[in-house]
Amino acid sequence: MSGMFGKVFGKSKAQSQATALASIDKLSETLEMLEKKENLLVKKANLEVEKAKGFTKAKNKRAAIQCLKRKRLYEQQIEQLGNFQLRIHDQMIMLEGAKATTETVDALRTGASAMKAMHKATNIDDVDKTMDEINDNMENMRQIQDLLSAPIGAAADFDEDELEAELADLEGEELEAELLAPTTTAPTAPVRVPTGQQSTRPSAQSSKTEDDELAALQAEMAM
Repeated sequence: MSGMFGKVFGKSKAQSQATALASIDKLSETLEMLEKKENLLVKKANLEVEKAKGFTKAKNKRAAIQCLKRKRLYEQQIEQLGNFQLRIHDQMIMLEGAKATTETVDALRTGASAMKAMHKATNIDDVDKTMDEINDNMENMRQIQDLLSAPIGAAADFDEDELEAELADLEGEELEAELLAPTTTAPTAPVRVPTGQQSTRPSAQSSKTEDDELAALQAEMAM
């Protein structure tokens, strides 16, 4: 039933839009025809003015007045055509505004229908179920990773606390060995003295000669 009504209303809406377009086209054609007639009447009125000027120069006053009367008639028709054009413009503006309003409402209705369909396709229960499945999968993956990273075989029997204590003992022994190690001074680098400033040292032979001389002097004084 709803599908039938949708087709009926859809057809009616399409017909309304087609009618509006046809009306706007018809009004545009009529407006163009009125503008052509107005331009023709303006030319005729100007022509009557030129004729009146000619008759005035020819001293034919009666003919000149007849020309001015026809000019007035043309001017009345021009004014009437102007009013017609104004009404047609007004009607075209109203039709175009109504058409724009109809299209806007139709677009909003289409958007609302699409939003309703999306909400219907993704309700809150489906979202909750999907999130629960994601959380369950993540928990299962975490458990699998924990099982794969757990030690197996002989390594599974090691006590972590005992290993930590043994490591602390090793660190203490290393620190104690560093504290008890003898302090060694670094070898002193030889000092290079520039040439010319080096002091001359007596050789071993010259030192021995001075000692002999000193001993001989002491012996003489003892006598």
